[in-house]
Amino acid sequence: MMSKIDFSALLCSRLCHDLVSPVGAITNGIEILEDEHDADMREQVVDLLKKSAQQTSNKLQFFRLAFGAGGGFSAQLDLKEAEKALHSFVEGSRIELSWQTDVYQAPKAAVKVLLNLSLVGAETLIRGGEMLVKFTVEEDEATIELRMTGDKIILQDSIKKALAGQLDESELEPRTAPAFLASGIIFDRGGSVLVDEPSDNILSLSAKLKINA
Repeated sequence: MMSKIDFSALLCSRLCHDLVSPVGAITNGIEILEDEHDADMREQVVDLLKKSAQQTSNKLQFFRLAFGAGGGFSAQLDLKEAEKALHSFVEGSRIELSWQTDVYQAPKAAVKVLLNLSLVGAETLIRGGEMLVKFTVEEDEATIELRMTGDKIILQDSIKKALAGQLDESELEPRTAPAFLASGIIFDRGGSVLVDEPSDNILSLSAKLKINA
């Protein structure tokens, strides 16, 4: 069985993969500024630095909640914070996010599932599109529903297997870690995952889990 340390390393690798591009752009921008004296060019580089720094901040805020101990050690997390993190994460992409919930707080485990499934859903929209995220709670069960709509939707087999809890740990890699994390929490809490095959440029993904388990 994969150790918690090894799985944590996979999540760290995934985080680093997503941060390499914006952080690299910041590094390159600073190097250019050191030698560039043209005012217009320096203005363009500063704009690039601002955008890259914001993108880096957005990703870190998202991964703090999705992978880490975001929100401290409280059992409950503010859904507004999760919504803000997800909107910031897809900002600048070709994904239009719609967020629907009347829940104000939810257990940390449920929020992690919500964000990791949203990450999986966003990555299926190869050419961008729309992603609807719904979160509801009835008695002691939370339901997460995602609907992705786009010109090209691809859900890789390894991701689908990870969501179903059927991916062998030897096959785990940074790309599949978020789906594996989400399904692990779901099944530990007596839940289930349902993934529809993409049809008519639409992919539906839903999950249920006990929030008082």
